[in-house]
Amino acid sequence: MSRSRILLAISALLAATACNEDKPKVAEVRPVRTLVVDVRPVEDARRAVGEIRPRHESDLGFRVAGKVLARKADVGVTVKKGDLLARLDDQDHRNRLKSAQADIVAARAVLVEAQAAESRLQQLLASGATTRANHDVAQRNLRSAEAKLDAAQAAFDLAQDQLAYSELHAEFDGIVTAVGADMGQVVTVGQMIVRLARPDEKDAVFAIAEAALEEAQLAVGHRQMTVTLLSNPGLGAEGVVREVSPAADPATRTHQVKVTLANPPEQMRFGNSVAGRLRITAEPVVVLPGSALYDKAGKPAVWVVDPADGSVVLKPVSVARYEADRVIVSEGLVKGEIVVTAGVNRLREKQKVRLIEEASR
Repeated sequence: MSRSRILLAISALLAATACNEDKPKVAEVRPVRTLVVDVRPVEDARRAVGEIRPRHESDLGFRVAGKVLARKADVGVTVKKGDLLARLDDQDHRNRLKSAQADIVAARAVLVEAQAAESRLQQLLASGATTRANHDVAQRNLRSAEAKLDAAQAAFDLAQDQLAYSELHAEFDGIVTAVGADMGQVVTVGQMIVRLARPDEKDAVFAIAEAALEEAQLAVGHRQMTVTLLSNPGLGAEGVVREVSPAADPATRTHQVKVTLANPPEQMRFGNSVAGRLRITAEPVVVLPGSALYDKAGKPAVWVVDPADGSVVLKPVSVARYEADRVIVSEGLVKGEIVVTAGVNRLREKQKVRLIEEASR
């Protein structure tokens, strides 16, 4: 390339650069979506998942040890008061009962003999044919025979009770929810054989985190709990908080909350998974979509539009709680402010913005 052509190219390049520098820069105006702040109380619908359990449930067991000969009740069976649930091998108890019966017969015989001896000595003492010492011995023998008969009668009653204890009967109408022994098993005194629940009173039991428990301020007698089946949200019942565990579970750090259900439908069976919703009217707050939140040095903030010049400024806020599709802001905003709800990550301080749609309330 000739020297003249090179000079010509350099001159053209310099001229183009000078033209670009002389052209004034236009500030970028970014389109955004916004929302006008409205401070109002929001109904707090807390949700927890639990299960249906019986309010009254008893572990029934034998009052004597032995080998299980039969178990008549299985899980899910409905029983009536007095129905036979299980039976032990009672041969040993029958033998003890027979022995106690024999002891009563022997004690009665001894008592009859002692009574006759005391009566004879009483007559002889009156006629002077015997001494008072002999009569005192006869009276002592009589009292001893009476005591032995009482002891034999008590042993008989005990043997009779133990024989009756070899059968386990339902103490109330209920549903069998668990079994703890089967035929042929040797059980101890008090071991759970059948767990029986009253079917007419049901609880919804939830495990509530410590923080949620404090925020909800659950207390015994709270009447704003709605419980529905997870499998069928259309079936539900209103509930009253009956019990709040004062101590947290050491493993999960949750508190057990029991809610007594009022007239629950029959489809809410024991063991069903349910959702509980607690409705609380909170203090006035600001509700924003999750897309409006901006992270500033690890703290929440939002972009607020200055209507005077159409620029945005970053304003820190306090978040009361995060929900699935919204953020509840407790402090930092006032009614009437315009908050950017979309495109927040592309903004900078004092940047001009254009509302792509009118701010809605």
